[in-house]
Amino acid sequence: MAFELPALPYAYEALQPAMSAETLQFHHDKHHQAYVTKGNELLAGSGLEGQSVEDVVKGSYGKNQALFNNAGQHYNHIHFWKWMKPGGGGTRLPGALEKAIADDLGGYDKFRADFVAAGMGQFGSGWAWVAVKDGRLEITKTPNGENPLVHGGTPILGCDVWEHSYYIDYRNARQKYLEAFVDQLVDWDYVLELFEKTR
Repeated sequence: MAFELPALPYAYEALQPAMSAETLQFHHDKHHQAYVTKGNELLAGSGLEGQSVEDVVKGSYGKNQALFNNAGQHYNHIHFWKWMKPGGGGTRLPGALEKAIADDLGGYDKFRADFVAAGMGQFGSGWAWVAVKDGRLEITKTPNGENPLVHGGTPILGCDVWEHSYYIDYRNARQKYLEAFVDQLVDWDYVLELFEKTR
């Protein structure tokens, strides 16, 4: 199954001021498109043609680094756009998610602090995650296009900390970007949807 660039679920301007139209346009139309284009080139003849994105990510990990890099980033970004919405973020979480965060991550405030710390602690490019692993939520970070799928987990929330995600808006202030992501952008309903699929 060929990779395809999904349409954004909102207008370029919809996430302002937390994320500018310029950032979204470059990130989606240029960067994500590049992963799709290169990923499709590398998928041809890989033996993984016709498989789901998740299976391509898992099947190429440790075996075909170039394909993995692009497939991983494609998978990550398919969800990244859905992990954000206009007027998102904040502390009003759906009940089941609020309980899981309280039970597994020590409550919302600790989750927020630890998630931001994971993003800050990722040296260079990568991602901060909330994933379900062995039936429990955990916060992790990964380099480059890697994600929890290849470490036995299922991501339910991720924040891109590659510089192209935030440099236009925040310059080198990665922490401000991560805080804005949690406080103003996260679509908790989509996080819940992914969480419920793991149960």
